[in-house]
Amino acid sequence: MGKAVAIVLGLAMLVHLIRPLGLPGLRKRSDAWKIALFALFAMVILVGIRPE
Repeated sequence: MGKAVAIVLGLAMLVHLIRPLGLPGLRKRSDAWKIALFALFAMVILVGIRPE
């Protein structure tokens, strides 16, 4: 699951650098760092709730 989230968010950053997504807060190409910050937060949550 963690790898899937990382791949999806990585693709979202790549797409955003090519053509901005146009979502609120993601209107410029330089806003790709916000996706990276969200990815970091999502990975921390995923690792935190692992049942192992």
